[in-house]
Amino acid sequence: MIVVEFVLITQSMLFFRCCIFTGIFVFTFINLKAQSWIRINQMGYLPESHKVAVLVSKEEVSVNTFTLHDAMTHEEVWRSGKIQSFGPYAAFQSGNRLNFSDFKRPGAYYIQTAQTKSPVFKIGYDVYDGAADVLLHYMRQQRCGYNPFLKDSCHIHDGFRVYHPSGDSAHVNVTGGWHDATDYLQYTATSANAVYQMLFAYQQNPDSFGDAYDAAGLAGSNGIPDVLDEARWGLEWLLKMNPAPGEMYNQIADDRDHAGFRLPNHDSVSYGKGKERPVYFITGKPQGLKYKNRATGVSSTAGKFASAFAIAADVFGESDPELASQLEEKAVEAFAFGESDLGVSQTAPGRAPYFYEEDNWVDDMELAAAQLYQLNGKSNWLEKGKRYGQLEKTTPWMGADTARHYQWYPFWNAGHFQLSHTSDEKVSQQFQYYMKEGLQKIYDKGKDNPFLMGVPFIWCSNNLVAGAASQAHVYELTSGDSQFAEMEAALRDWLFGCNPWGVSMIVDLPERGKSPTKPHSSLTLLEGYALTGGLVDGPVYGSIFNNLKGLRLMDADPYAAFQSDLVVYHDDFGDYSTNEPTMDGTASLMYFLSALEKEGQQTRPEGKLNESFGAIYRTDSTHKNINLMFSAHEFADGYTSIRNALNKHQVKASFFFTGDFYRNPEFKEMIQSLKEDGHYLGAHSDKHLLYASWENRDSTLVSNAEFKEDLKINYQAMEQFEIAKTDAIFYLPPYEWYNHTIAAWTEELGLKLINFTPGTASNQDWTYPELGVSYISSDEIMKNILKTAEKKPSGLNGYNLLIHFGTDPRRKDKMYHQLDTLITVLRNKSYQFCRIDQSAYW
Repeated sequence: MIVVEFVLITQSMLFFRCCIFTGIFVFTFINLKAQSWIRINQMGYLPESHKVAVLVSKEEVSVNTFTLHDAMTHEEVWRSGKIQSFGPYAAFQSGNRLNFSDFKRPGAYYIQTAQTKSPVFKIGYDVYDGAADVLLHYMRQQRCGYNPFLKDSCHIHDGFRVYHPSGDSAHVNVTGGWHDATDYLQYTATSANAVYQMLFAYQQNPDSFGDAYDAAGLAGSNGIPDVLDEARWGLEWLLKMNPAPGEMYNQIADDRDHAGFRLPNHDSVSYGKGKERPVYFITGKPQGLKYKNRATGVSSTAGKFASAFAIAADVFGESDPELASQLEEKAVEAFAFGESDLGVSQTAPGRAPYFYEEDNWVDDMELAAAQLYQLNGKSNWLEKGKRYGQLEKTTPWMGADTARHYQWYPFWNAGHFQLSHTSDEKVSQQFQYYMKEGLQKIYDKGKDNPFLMGVPFIWCSNNLVAGAASQAHVYELTSGDSQFAEMEAALRDWLFGCNPWGVSMIVDLPERGKSPTKPHSSLTLLEGYALTGGLVDGPVYGSIFNNLKGLRLMDADPYAAFQSDLVVYHDDFGDYSTNEPTMDGTASLMYFLSALEKEGQQTRPEGKLNESFGAIYRTDSTHKNINLMFSAHEFADGYTSIRNALNKHQVKASFFFTGDFYRNPEFKEMIQSLKEDGHYLGAHSDKHLLYASWENRDSTLVSNAEFKEDLKINYQAMEQFEIAKTDAIFYLPPYEWYNHTIAAWTEELGLKLINFTPGTASNQDWTYPELGVSYISSDEIMKNILKTAEKKPSGLNGYNLLIHFGTDPRRKDKMYHQLDTLITVLRNKSYQFCRIDQSAYW
């Protein structure tokens, strides 16, 4: 047995061996014996959430303590012995859960044992901001018909109907929707669920979604959240797939599509009728070619139609009442059709025995009824929802060792959640209990392994992980019971790299993180396109992988050391079982990620930030606070006026100096006195480098290494004044000029990039008359400031008001001489002044 002590150290100790993958540092570490690894959530951790890193080892390891260190300064910030040890699991002989949930300070940190170092991770309220919108990139990429990613169209001739009671071959217009995965089949079951999941995510967490794309999926705001644009794209296809009462279609194409890698707009597969593809009419009976499904009715698909139409009627009710009325009618008709032939309508296989083997349908009818009850409040829908919900108390895969492909679908029952929100307390408690019962089964399956993984490793296991995490989240929201919070966090962390392979399961999330680079996809293999936002299938049992047909790895396995008889995952183009993104799996993760962003928004200190190019340029505009800031590199002639004015009015301000300024012996007493006066002292780069081109802001003029080394030396210069990095996490870039790259690099160091608030021109107090039209007098600056103070509704609230600590001798009218008057006037207007780190926001 090896006994080690865990130490979390800082990033700068490891500059020489790091690789940057995202808005945090992710390191490729090889310990002395290459036998142990520490897995973390690459996205990072919300300050108030469960926070656990997992040590896995090829040897038996016992851990006594671990410590957290700042990622840049090496400083130890926290120590704990809160460790849970486990025996063999998957490819490892031992595992240890290192729980640092009690540590809540935002910043960047990493972990080290005597032999093993972890990637750097971030703790922050914003770690999930924008994450749900990233998933929409993949959804747009999967569009059929007009594809905005390719800026071309595909499958515009769909299609000819089959299994229709009045005969085959007649044309039906069903162009649109989404491709299911790498193949170009389209399924109503997965698409309807995707529409529901996206609208549910928006309905529960509307503030988690932005507007950067139009309805066609092209870049450009249209005043509608992108998630609604995307859901409506799928919704319009569903209306085509259900053109009349009792006329429903289950899928477009079949596995004859599996004819090699090709782009959708160059699809050469023929089904014998030109460019049209077969459209399968729902009969409630088995369908297929060489192989057939085991369909027993229509309820599973009809219920999914009904729930998607019902929630859409609710969401679009205010913005498009005519559509909402149509959708409610369609939902009622679909539900009635589902009740006319109770049973499952599975997808149709062709030449291979693989299809979506859905065996449950009561959950679909429950959700449809519950959603109709939420829409119109009619008691008959509540009664129907209760009746169907009581027939399947827990989704059957929960607690099971295995299941057939999509045997129990969708992967969590949102109907239970909807029914738990009724005013009938007895019904609410009943369905809360059903949710709890399913979660307990998952917990019991996973409680004895270090990842708390109780999800079976069947095909598309990541979809199950997303479903279980979503159910855990809504259960706690509904019941207030947090007993599954750590399991939910473990499921969350698994998706973002806290798993045996140390890889995020969502492509490019986090950005530049360690995520799939060779997904099973024509777009990536043929053209090198990134499937940003796509959730891959995920790990499968070794027994499943070894028995799949037509599967072979195309490259050497970089994760060979982590594969086991129990479970495998391959980042390889050839592995369609673990590394193929799916449209519905991606959509099903949208609620959970939007909920995590909402959690960060709700738990962060009150107020709102304004950001530009990744820097905070204004804090809380609901409070009449002004963040008075000063910067300097070579001039300090304003010292006396500034200090006297601040002391006179007992104002605390923020000063940002370069390393050269801190080291200048002429300025030492000035800096010391400002520190003694209680002002914030921060960094402004070491050499006042220009980070980005003035002409092309996206052009970064320094390398990542140059940036970090320069900033590191700036902080070292501050140490002589006993200013630690933890005392100065706000960073003002030189020239107040930067771009998104600089903002990301700053964040990786656990710092917050800030800038002045535009509008007053106070930052132009460095100009002098010889500059011509660029010169702005101090009187003009003063007028601009006072004019802004009167603007409604927020004036100077939350402004980062920047004045230079000293200026070129050629400028005679020094703005800092007016500071006394400025503070007096603004105080009379009820404004207060504060240090940047004491803003109302933080």
